[in-house]
Amino acid sequence: MIKTIEQLADWLEIKPTEKGVVITGVSINTRTLRPGDLFIPFRGEQANGHRYVEQAFEAGAAAALWQKDEPNPPKHLPLLIVEDCEVALQQMARSYRNELSATFIGITGSNGKTSTKDLVASVLKPYFKVQKTKGNYNNELGLPLTILDLDEDVKFAVLEMGMSGFGQIRFLSELARPDYAIITNIGEAHMQDLGSREGIAAAKFEIVAGLESHGKLFYDGDEPLLQPFVEEFPQAVSFGFDQNNELAVADIEATESGSSFRVSGIIDATFSIPVLGEHQVKNTLSAMLVALEAGLSEEQIRQSLQTAALTDMRMQIVPAMNGATFINDAYNAAPSSMKAALRFIHETTMKEDKWLVLGDMLELGDREQAYHEELAEFINDDIRGIALYGPRMKWLYDKLEGTYSGILKWSESEYDDIVTLLEEQLAAESIVLVKGSRGMALEQVIDPFVKS
Repeated sequence: MIKTIEQLADWLEIKPTEKGVVITGVSINTRTLRPGDLFIPFRGEQANGHRYVEQAFEAGAAAALWQKDEPNPPKHLPLLIVEDCEVALQQMARSYRNELSATFIGITGSNGKTSTKDLVASVLKPYFKVQKTKGNYNNELGLPLTILDLDEDVKFAVLEMGMSGFGQIRFLSELARPDYAIITNIGEAHMQDLGSREGIAAAKFEIVAGLESHGKLFYDGDEPLLQPFVEEFPQAVSFGFDQNNELAVADIEATESGSSFRVSGIIDATFSIPVLGEHQVKNTLSAMLVALEAGLSEEQIRQSLQTAALTDMRMQIVPAMNGATFINDAYNAAPSSMKAALRFIHETTMKEDKWLVLGDMLELGDREQAYHEELAEFINDDIRGIALYGPRMKWLYDKLEGTYSGILKWSESEYDDIVTLLEEQLAAESIVLVKGSRGMALEQVIDPFVKS
């Protein structure tokens, strides 16, 4: 974004305190601010960004917002005085979105949003200029920041949309106005806020609220809770494992370099990705559907998928110094994604000595104990050892104790005991699946094995 302060003022229907200033981006953090940015000061419970406005200018800010009811605005700096900084950020993003000719892709779902974002961007990037959500900038503040960070000549904008309650996806969709929308799945995350999986399905389906009239929805056709919604939505295209989906996948095989698979329906062919896990193959289907809409041929899709890359900690292969292999899937966890990862570790033939390191699944509401205990049904004796971390994993430990025949350990809050166990047991023929919710930071279990 390259705009004058007068143009931003027009978007906000106000007058700037100075004229002639050129703005080349936006920032909410003085530590990452780039010269030319517009600094946006938010007021929170712990901090007030207005205290850092002068510091932002010292770091190179071209201008700043200032909330009208905040006293003592600096007189000598170019400011845009607004009623509410958050609303102003969103209004600027909405106006900039209206000027862009890019194709916008919105992605939501209980699991797999970031992986799907990465896969969509990967399949398009060899042929178009593509930008995507950075990190977890996927909420009512992050999404507008992402939009304002788009280059004016971008061809595809791949936007992740997160939520914790009703109405939030609707707001994001109406702000971004996607040309294509993707619902990866319906899981159990945010159950405590939405009450049921039916509530989660309704909240995720809000992504069609801002879908352009020519747009399409690509959705998890294996999820029955979405069926009542898509029956009333003719632009919906299904994907998944069920062979009745419009794009279905079968014959998935894990290889040393990733996964190979066959699809049928809209495309009938075989493909491969350098990523492990059936759930990641399923995420790939929506990326293929977007690629077809973009005009790519089957062979172009095949070539670009072979070099697809996911953000770290999503079924990431991490070699240990002693030759063991860690599968770092520690970015997040919910019952559905945990079960998918467990299916992978049981089915993989990469290595024979199999281990699990599992951490608490968070934000599951009243049924959190049942969700943790149910994982026992997906763990077989082909796993030689299991290390469980976190207070909630005690429920799974109690469930497994007495029935599971391998090595079993639980630690409530210390990584060291788990690391010690693995140091004693792992060898070159070992493979370890590491998975838990982001708050459990289970990558710390892996770190000692990859650092000299």
